[in-house]
Amino acid sequence: MQPTNLAPIPELFVSYDSAQKLKHEAGALASWDLTPRQICDLELLMNGGFNPLKGFLSEADYNGVVENMRLSSGELWPMPINLDVGEDFANSVEVGQDIALRDQEGVILAMMSVTDKWEPNKDREAEKVFGSNDSAHPAVNYLHNQAGKIYLGGPITGIQQPVHYDFRGRRDTPNELRAYFRKMGWRRVVAFQTRNPLHRAHQELTFRAAKEAQANLLIHPVVGLTKPGDIDHFTRVRCYEAVLDQYPASTTSMSLLNLAMRMAGPREAVWHGLIRKNHGCTHFIVGRDHAGPGKNSAGEDFYGPYDAQDLFREHQEEMGIEMVDFKHMVFVQDRAQYEPADEILDKDEVTILNISGTELRRRLAEGLEIPEWFSFPQVVEELRKSRPPRANQGFTVFFTGFSGSGKSTIANALMIKLMEMGGRPVTLLDGDIVRKNLSSELGFSKEHRDLNIRRIGYVASEITKNGGIAICAPIAPYATTRRAVREDIEAFGAFIEVHVATSIEECERRDRKGLYKLAREGKIKEFTGISDPYDVPENPELRVETENVDVDNCAHQVILKLESMGLIKA
Repeated sequence: MQPTNLAPIPELFVSYDSAQKLKHEAGALASWDLTPRQICDLELLMNGGFNPLKGFLSEADYNGVVENMRLSSGELWPMPINLDVGEDFANSVEVGQDIALRDQEGVILAMMSVTDKWEPNKDREAEKVFGSNDSAHPAVNYLHNQAGKIYLGGPITGIQQPVHYDFRGRRDTPNELRAYFRKMGWRRVVAFQTRNPLHRAHQELTFRAAKEAQANLLIHPVVGLTKPGDIDHFTRVRCYEAVLDQYPASTTSMSLLNLAMRMAGPREAVWHGLIRKNHGCTHFIVGRDHAGPGKNSAGEDFYGPYDAQDLFREHQEEMGIEMVDFKHMVFVQDRAQYEPADEILDKDEVTILNISGTELRRRLAEGLEIPEWFSFPQVVEELRKSRPPRANQGFTVFFTGFSGSGKSTIANALMIKLMEMGGRPVTLLDGDIVRKNLSSELGFSKEHRDLNIRRIGYVASEITKNGGIAICAPIAPYATTRRAVREDIEAFGAFIEVHVATSIEECERRDRKGLYKLAREGKIKEFTGISDPYDVPENPELRVETENVDVDNCAHQVILKLESMGLIKA
């Protein structure tokens, strides 16, 4: 008899002929263009990775999942999977209607029958699912500042898989993996979840886990959406491929998982377990602080180091997949080998070495040596290709402050100083220049000002990605918009926020363009500092005072900051 983990599981796709017919009919339907996160969710809904879900959650299922990790049928499911849309689109759709779901190029991937439409309580969702409503958590920030206001629920009819042009031979649906395990005769399979490059400690840990579970090993890295600031998946997959030959080929396989992570700690671990079970795995490695997003606004970890293991253990029987708990592996220099930290009895007599993720990033940034006991030379080589030392990387200096605070003047002086040094192209994206060339059609409403800042951020991220220096000097009054720009840029290089902390009184006294006078007379609506708020940056990389300080000195403070961060050579 076939072990249940290897039998095919239900998918939501229709046959090829039906798909052609539905594509034709979908032309007449209302269409929703999916966000990158929704495309990840849809792919795993359609291919059975999110089994038993048959579509985006209904309101009753959503409430059950948020409150007690259960669908209305009583089945265990820890993560809300919803189609979040804007109010305008929601108003144009009625319950009972079918809509077409398209990718970002407009290719139709699925049809959805809308059975539910509601406005969720996002504060409640954040508290229950992520254990906190603190926007330092990337998923809470996404929920409040990026996700649509209205949720749609209903079953999905899959027409075609999203197209991936990268690493096609490494991407498998749950049924393709199950078929592979059947063919290889693998009855027991332990999955290793990762969003980081693999180093020697991971290799040792996965070896041990497979041995402990007497199982074959599936390295199953996430290549959908991970945490902002993570190393891009192209670099990571090249790193995984570089170390695969360190594993026995007959008992190890690697497959890529197009999952949008939520970094939800304990609930995420249970979710990852259910997804791996759908992919035919019998065991799953759960680590210390599994899928934790790091520190909250108060500087404390969002989740305890073993919360995820505890929650997984509580549910593993019902889930039908066993947990292998992750040992913290350290290098014992005297024995030249990795050992679990809590099993070293002669701790005081031996030298224990360990490099943290932060330390690794520092060594990459400064071009320092990364020892062979820590990582494989092939992995380090791949990392160095996409993460050259900081002094060779692009970066963005982002000035923010009131109108008339001196941002543009300091930005100009900084540009000249950086050009004098040479080595990298420098671009100034000043408020007025951008308004003229990029945003001439925009007004000054909150929405338009936000859009203007996002455009500046987009251009700066492209300059940074290509190794140049972008200097931006908009007012940028809203903290959430500045954060979004920071996340866009930090995917490619450093972001230095400089708060030009000139008081509103001083700016009004200078009033070179006469704007404050017009704002006081009510002739300019929504003017920052007068009739519209300015969110003072809480932790900028640098704060400069311009009153009684000359411009040259302010620009020099920025240069010193860039030197101390290793972005320009001292």
